[in-house]
This record gives sequence, structure tokens and C-alpha cells, in this order.
Amino acid sequence: MRTFGYSEFLFILEAAKWTLALSLIAFIGGAILGLVIALARTSENRAAQLLATGFIQIFQGTPLLLQLFLIFFGAPVIGIEINPWVAAGAALILNSAAFLGEIWRGCIQSIPRGQVEAALALNLNYTARMRDVVLPQALKIALAPTVGYVVQIIKGTSLAAIIGFTEITRAGQIINNATFQPVEVFGTVAVLYFVICWPLSLLAAHMERRRAVALAR
Repeated sequence: MRTFGYSEFLFILEAAKWTLALSLIAFIGGAILGLVIALARTSENRAAQLLATGFIQIFQGTPLLLQLFLIFFGAPVIGIEINPWVAAGAALILNSAAFLGEIWRGCIQSIPRGQVEAALALNLNYTARMRDVVLPQALKIALAPTVGYVVQIIKGTSLAAIIGFTEITRAGQIINNATFQPVEVFGTVAVLYFVICWPLSLLAAHMERRRAVALAR
């Protein structure tokens, strides 16, 4: 047994890059799939609406931890070998897509009906209406809640420790097993999460205030 010191701190700090990398993968993948989900939810195709709604209900209605377990332990059952990186990335992408898709669906539907009617009067088809009229306005509304949700993605990566992915929380578990100093170890882990997430929370709040001021003018 050893004591918690500088080298142990560096080990946990080194794991932060994997937390950030996994968060980036989850956000980029979730954003791409989430946009598809949001467009499907607001499309004129009934089948696409039903499929998108079902996807959202499944991934919002079940715990992320359970989704990690099903992907990591379920894939080998059907003959697919999978490592913690792929399992954690896939679970977080699917989970993030469900939430981002619903956030962006709300932003799209918040655009005044008159904007859509004006686009229809110009004889724009669905693709042109979304690309040129609706999405540019929805993007401004979506920025703050999207940045806010990135904080949830970062904190959600901590669950990947359960399947052996070595991010901040898993690194903390390893060091704690060697030092038996949980207050120092997990206190350090908490501080690192705070340092990563706090600036994003401030940015999201700043964006909300700027939008509120813009709407008040």
C-alpha cells in the first residue's frame, strides 16, 4: 500500500484526456445522429416520426448504465467482439443522440409558424425550408441548451468505468485500491470534473443571458 501523492495525481490527470476524448466522440456522433432524429421528428413522413419517437423513448427511458451493459456484454453473445472504447462510445453516442435530438426538435418547433408559412408561400420544398429558413434560426436557440448538455455527456462518461474504460473515475478507483485514501482520491476526481464542466456551465448561462437580452430588444 502506498500514499496518495504527486505521481498518483498525475495518473488521474492523465486519464482526463480519455474522458475528454470519449466526450468528444459522444458529442460528435450524438450530434450527427441527433440531427437526423430531430429532422425525422419534425418531418412530414409519419413512419420517420414514429421511428424517431421510438428511438428517443427507448434511450431516454432506460439508464445509460444499462445501455453500456447491453452493448458491452451483449455484443459478444451475438458473436461481435467489442472493447470498452467501442462499447462506451456507442452507448454514449446513442444516448446523446436521443437527448440532443429531442432538444433540437423543440428548437425547430419553436420557430414561429409564420416563418414556415412564408417559406411555403415562396414554394420552397421541405429540404429548402429546413436548410434556408428553419435550421439557421433554430441553431441560435439551440446553442445554449446544447452546451449545457455537453456537461451531462462529460459527467456521463464516468459510467464507462464500470466496463473497464480508464477515464477519470476509473483512474480514481485504481489509485484508491492502491492507497485506501478515498477522500483524497475521489476529492481529486471531483475537482477535475468541476474544472472541466464549470466553464461550460458558465458559457451556457452566458448564452442564455445574451439570448434573453436579444429577445427583449
